Amino acid sequence: MDFAVNALNVLALAFLVVLGLAAALVVVFFVIDRLQTSDAIRRNYPVIGRFRGMFSTLGEFFRQYFFAMDREELPFNRAQRDWVERASENIGNTIAFGSTRNLSVSGTPIFVNAAFPPLDGEHVATRPMVIGPHAALPYRAPSIFNISGMSFGALSRPAVRALSRGAARAGIWMNTGEGGLSSFHLEGGCDIVFQIGTANYGVRNAEGRLDDDKLRAVAENPCVRMFEVKLAQGAKPGKGGILPGEKVSEEIATIRGIEAGKPSISPNRHEGIEDWGDLLDLIGHIRTLTGKPVGIKAVLGAGDPWEALFEEVLRRGVEHAPDFITVDGGEGGTGASPMPLMDLVGMSIREALPRMVDLRDRHGLKERIRIIASGKLMVPGDVAWAICAGADFVTSARGFMFSLGCIQALKCNRNTCPTGITTHDPRLQRGLVVEEKDQRVAHYARGIIDEVETIAHSVGVMEPRQMRRQHVRIVQPDGQSVPMSRLFPDQEVKSGARGH
Repeated sequence: MDFAVNALNVLALAFLVVLGLAAALVVVFFVIDRLQTSDAIRRNYPVIGRFRGMFSTLGEFFRQYFFAMDREELPFNRAQRDWVERASENIGNTIAFGSTRNLSVSGTPIFVNAAFPPLDGEHVATRPMVIGPHAALPYRAPSIFNISGMSFGALSRPAVRALSRGAARAGIWMNTGEGGLSSFHLEGGCDIVFQIGTANYGVRNAEGRLDDDKLRAVAENPCVRMFEVKLAQGAKPGKGGILPGEKVSEEIATIRGIEAGKPSISPNRHEGIEDWGDLLDLIGHIRTLTGKPVGIKAVLGAGDPWEALFEEVLRRGVEHAPDFITVDGGEGGTGASPMPLMDLVGMSIREALPRMVDLRDRHGLKERIRIIASGKLMVPGDVAWAICAGADFVTSARGFMFSLGCIQALKCNRNTCPTGITTHDPRLQRGLVVEEKDQRVAHYARGIIDEVETIAHSVGVMEPRQMRRQHVRIVQPDGQSVPMSRLFPDQEVKSGARGH
């Protein structure tokens, strides 16, 4: 009996010791997770957040037997997110044992490698390109890859700060989105594209119309290099921006020129812009007032209506043209959109981009109007495809969100983003450490540019903008591939590369 009691006591003591050690270990992990700055999930959810990393790692093995493969998840699959993660951490982005991509899927781009590509050391870095030669202050844009429009309000304060600082590190531009210009956009001293949405946030008067004095004041900031008039975005063409009331703080309301605590709903289009002539009048007014290049952001439903824009430009003279056109695909993202618009309205970037490029080139405006591609283009192959299709620049929003640590929780519209990127909850924002994330933003941008240049060299040209449609083949439904130049015959004059 005594032996049994003693044994039970020893077991109880051992259990208490193990329990104490476990509790001490939890405390240690809690402190470590709170103090570390690289992982927002662990910082916001100490100890528990570690399980996400563990399950993600083990998932690589489980998926071989039980679950979906790396390429099957939507809207962005694991292979895409993993590439951004590795690029953002500036670690090796090589893989082993062969591609996991199904190369027989219709629409897959396959780049045409050259028999005798340039030797290492013979190729050159991507050169800057001038936007807005008819503006008083043209912009000599240094990078082919830049940050697309994301508003302060849709994004948190630390997210905007990290993007600004990261953009400056990488030498790329940052689009403000339609929410106006904040001090956080300017923190890094990077080049800024100020977007004017349908509500004229940041440059509006009491009635919501464009205020010339406020517009002129924004333009006086040397960091603001261009203005973009947003007609529509891919995730919600025909619908204005939607910012829930819980995200409209006093600070955001002041920047936008609206009332705090109430939903911020933009009109579905610009009031007073009834046709292409009105649009060109607005572009000319902004360019004359600010002295800086002015372009538009749009979504194609079909190419035919846009013929009239280019015809009106030719009728007035090329100096009246928009300095750039940002083409957003129907697969573009946003923090809040009605599902029918997100799923069913707007042409995909894969079809819209070459159509817009062909319209521009057919009207002889190649050297006058730059084309910027946007819409789910966040890994090197997609960016290289867009440049082959005729884009002069590519911008990404969600790619840079992933570089900040986004885990695709799909809570952008709920103010509960667990990584602190799209929430205004101070507790959740604490997980996003600006001094850590700005470096990840810069690493990601440089990683994209380096690998697009690698693709360009592989197809036999010196730098990305020398790539053409014949340098990429598109897989067809029967599994065979054909040159993109056959699907979309190039409209440009055969001689010469794009101007710089």
